[in-house]
Amino acid sequence: MEARAVLEAAVAAGDHSPVTQLNLALAEERCGDADAARRRIEKVAAEVPGWDEPLLRLAESLRWSGEWPAAEQAYRRTLELNPLRYEALLALGAGLVARGRAAEALLFLVQACECEPQRFEAWHALGLAQLAVGNAVPAEAALARACQAAPDRLDVAQQRAEAAIAAGAAEAELARLEAQACTRPLDPFPRRVQAHLLALLGRMTDALDMLEAAAAIAPADAGCAAALGHALAGMERTSEAEAALRRALALDPSSQQTRADLATVLIRHLHFPEAETLLRGLIEEIGPQGLLLSNLATALVGQGRQEEAITAARRATEVAPDAIQPWRTLTAVLPYSASAEDHAAAARACARRYPRGSRVSLFRKPDPDRPLRVGLLSNALRTHPVGWLTLAAWEALDRAAFDLVCLGPRSPSDVFAHRFAARASEWHDLAGYDDESAAALCRTLEIDVLVDLGGHGEAGRLGVLARRAAPVQVKWVGSQIGTTGLPETDWFVTDRWETPPECADLYGERLLILPDGYVCYGPPSSAPDVSPLPALTNGSVTFGCFNNLAKITPEVIQSWAAILASVPGSKLVCKAPQFDQASVVESVKARLAAAGVDRRRVTLRGASDHRTHLTAYADVDLALDPFPYSGGLSTCEALWMGVPTVTLPGRSFASRHTLSHQENAGLSGWAAGSREQYVALAVARASELDELAALRAGLRAQVAASPLCDASRFGRSLGGALRNAWQAWCTDRQDC
Repeated sequence: MEARAVLEAAVAAGDHSPVTQLNLALAEERCGDADAARRRIEKVAAEVPGWDEPLLRLAESLRWSGEWPAAEQAYRRTLELNPLRYEALLALGAGLVARGRAAEALLFLVQACECEPQRFEAWHALGLAQLAVGNAVPAEAALARACQAAPDRLDVAQQRAEAAIAAGAAEAELARLEAQACTRPLDPFPRRVQAHLLALLGRMTDALDMLEAAAAIAPADAGCAAALGHALAGMERTSEAEAALRRALALDPSSQQTRADLATVLIRHLHFPEAETLLRGLIEEIGPQGLLLSNLATALVGQGRQEEAITAARRATEVAPDAIQPWRTLTAVLPYSASAEDHAAAARACARRYPRGSRVSLFRKPDPDRPLRVGLLSNALRTHPVGWLTLAAWEALDRAAFDLVCLGPRSPSDVFAHRFAARASEWHDLAGYDDESAAALCRTLEIDVLVDLGGHGEAGRLGVLARRAAPVQVKWVGSQIGTTGLPETDWFVTDRWETPPECADLYGERLLILPDGYVCYGPPSSAPDVSPLPALTNGSVTFGCFNNLAKITPEVIQSWAAILASVPGSKLVCKAPQFDQASVVESVKARLAAAGVDRRRVTLRGASDHRTHLTAYADVDLALDPFPYSGGLSTCEALWMGVPTVTLPGRSFASRHTLSHQENAGLSGWAAGSREQYVALAVARASELDELAALRAGLRAQVAASPLCDASRFGRSLGGALRNAWQAWCTDRQDC
């Protein structure tokens, strides 16, 4: 303001020189008066038509205000007057690169480098432009010059490493960095660049070693601690990641990236309230951004605040409409509260945003009866709901007819992972593979049928399917909450309860309807014995829900309150990992109290080991399913422990899991058609203690003998379904 006043006074005193006028325009720009500044610049340009400075100032003003087409024109006019004006060459070239016009940018950037060879900015922009057009060797050379000019710029050094990989010189770059590290043993910089290069090569363990070395060399360097935390989070070593990120934040509390990374790790630890606080602080500081809002939605739904989560996710799609993550988040949170139609629409919108990459013709001999290579695409081939509900089926699949290939991270100490590995002929860890390269790997492996077991979930890889990685692509389990919306997903494994004819219109995939249920539950051999019905000794009925808190909606709470009010002396036990946090316990108890439930009638239990978790069913007489997102594995476990579940299925796939599992286990009559019927059914069942006791005593044997746990039967059904899908593809090829 003071500079503007001084310059205005000079003009008023008669100083109308072009330099004074341009300086006043700059002061006006800084005061937010862009229109006045531009009028003044244009006046000077008209008065001194051969001078390039006014046009450059105009171009800069237009670029700063986001008016790129006009800025580009002004830069080009500047260069007509002065073809060697460095600032115009650099800004025009960098602007073209940012807008996907790298080929046009090359000439301007080469000239900028010739004008000012000692300046790193032009070499940096030139390297990025060369990389964008696929000229990897010149890109690496340009970025090397940028590194010489700015030896402390970590981002430039890391981009040079990326160019070295593209140029086929990764090992040479690693050797150069190692030599640099040896000459600078107390400098973490070379180790961090090495780590970046190793991570890009998929050598995550080696990358982590480098980052740990960098953090040890510079324990007071916030950047080193933050990079280590980020890498640990990527390897799902979340406890160590949290510790490293907290160290980084203590060293640099202002770091927005560290706070964002810590929020992500806290979400994985289910520490949703603290994550929410961090994310709201970031959004207040830097404004709404797609990724921050997406993570906020996840933190909110994890606390059982479904409508707030949906609002945040929808806002994320508005802020970043072309980005995939906001749509994936919206697709993930909608089933907890919204309609099946809303979810299907979001899934289709999400699917449209996956890049398709370069389409490759997949040649496979259309032999309908030959042995098939089946790829299992998942980050959860371990002790996880995916393992509990699919592994027994994969093990029962005819080995002569189906060769399995695991595609995803491998947990070396996990029992289920060992069983997956024993059944598969190959296992390929996809760490370091983007969707394009993962799809290319599937083609190289000659996968015939690719089964996605991740969906739109956090670590799902539907982008691999979008690139047509296999002739036949199938969705099964793993965030299987409804249609994928992806045209490249050919089939959707289901059953007659999950997708009755009246719900078929919700799916773009062809429905691969199995004769029994759509999953095969493999119960744990270490499960405790079924206990007697607790109501017989307690003198009152105890309802239970061991589902994720995200599924407990306000409507569920209102229904539970009505049930408890109708069953004198009854109690409610809920169990979820979030209940390890006192603030969450207090929040949920307050919501129940607001619905009229005496706090003394409610017990909320947190996480435990698996056997203790199952043992807790000894306190439960019957389970209450949440809606509209019903229990999956939790319902199977309740059945195994002798506890039936009252459920309220809707139209969505996610709402019908319990119906499918119980009907498949021969347990009918536990599904309601409305909230009123749900309440009435729970109340009625709670009054039938003799019947409940008898059912409980024989339920495990009934479930064990049912198709739900009959792996051999399910293996034949799954094999037949996959064969039918393959044969349909063969028929389509023959008809072409």
